[in-house]
Amino acid sequence: MAIENVQQLLTEQLGKGTTEIFTTAAQTSKDYYAVHFPVTSVISAITVANATGESALQTTMPAGTVLYMNITAITLTSGIGIAYVE
Repeated sequence: MAIENVQQLLTEQLGKGTTEIFTTAAQTSKDYYAVHFPVTSVISAITVANATGESALQTTMPAGTVLYMNITAITLTSGIGIAYVE
């Protein structure tokens, strides 16, 4: 099936590929394109490829927040992350 528009592409990507669910274990050497936080979560460390200032994201993420960026490492002190792998 050919991808006809951006919405269809996003629908195909989110949840159809590999997903990783994690809690407080450090996630390193990753290639996430999005991380969803279904519950309030606290980020203690994060590395984003091709970005600056990601240390500002070391904070509490409200439930329902999604970060769309190339995350290569992330550590939570509490909460749950659902990561979507490129």
